Amino acid sequence: MNKHSFIPVLLVILLVTNQLVAQPLPTKAEALSIVQRVNDHWQQTHPDHGRAFWDNAAYHTGNMEAYFLTKNDAYRAYSEAWAQHNDWKGAKSDDKANWKYSYGETDDYVLFGDWQICFQTYLDLNTIQPAPYKVARAKEVMRYEMSTPRNDYWWWADGLYMVMPVMTKLYKLTGDRQYLDKLHEYFTYANSIMYDAETGFYYRDAKYVYPKHKSANGGKDFWARGDGWVLAGLAKVLADLPKNDSHRADYVQKFKGLAEAVRTSQQPEGYWTRSLLDPAHAPGPETSGTAFFTYGLLWGINNGYLDAKTYLPTVRKSWKYLSTVALQPDGAVGYVQPIGEKAIPGQVVNAASTTNFGVGAFLLVGCELSRYVAKHPDSKRNHRTE
Repeated sequence: MNKHSFIPVLLVILLVTNQLVAQPLPTKAEALSIVQRVNDHWQQTHPDHGRAFWDNAAYHTGNMEAYFLTKNDAYRAYSEAWAQHNDWKGAKSDDKANWKYSYGETDDYVLFGDWQICFQTYLDLNTIQPAPYKVARAKEVMRYEMSTPRNDYWWWADGLYMVMPVMTKLYKLTGDRQYLDKLHEYFTYANSIMYDAETGFYYRDAKYVYPKHKSANGGKDFWARGDGWVLAGLAKVLADLPKNDSHRADYVQKFKGLAEAVRTSQQPEGYWTRSLLDPAHAPGPETSGTAFFTYGLLWGINNGYLDAKTYLPTVRKSWKYLSTVALQPDGAVGYVQPIGEKAIPGQVVNAASTTNFGVGAFLLVGCELSRYVAKHPDSKRNHRTE
């Protein structure tokens, strides 16, 4: 081989080698440091507590994971103060005759899941320092809901993250089997209107089912954050569901199917675009969907549901995006699509785009990643994909 032919061969070897090398993961200490930097920044810049609606409550699901991981009592106290600010309730109406569950942000929408996700944090706080008043409203609302003949309470994908874990947490607290029976009944309804068996993805709600609704290029339009809610919600359900639950196989099948759909739709840069199968519909990075996906995949790896050899390369790429692009120098989390329900062509999402729920999702990832690297301390050195 002469010197002129050697150079292109060397370039090819370097290119192939680069493709075989995945991104390094942090050490446990590094992951913990990032979790604390992000959470401390959020709490220091948001000292006032807001309502118990879904966006604030989704942040607190991440904050509680940060507490359980770090045992930093300031994190527990922050969520406790938020719960007290909201009287340990979601929507506050006591007039059951007027309780509603379509979309609504007023106090009569007690049965709407966006007002029920707060119960996850109240139940978590109760495990630390038990007190009946912390869980009284959660029991009252969910018992009333289960007493009705309706099964269509979860009519949008987000609701699966908002409420499914509430049901399993209440079962753990009470031992009342009805929570698990109704969980599966409501989940079955949600699947009947949103689940796409061909792809394994979920439509955001019935309005977006193909071909009634199409992406910019005429295909199926699956919203990243919506499917992120579902994958993360299924992970939380499986974490608390009894091993012998008669419907466990259904949740596992949906979790694994969605995880595989997520794996194969990741962009080369590590993020997922807002319309999962049509990157041109709303191009560019988005953090909330990416973070919920990464959390779900890591949870699946950590708990033996997903093969690390298959899914860890996906996690390595998404973590590189989350830790080097989404994470800002001051601890803010950027590139989070604002509140909405779909991928919007032309919507600006940039480094300054941050939200409470996006920070919560990032914290979930950081905590689950810390657990992974604690079990696999050589993961920082062992970068090669298999």
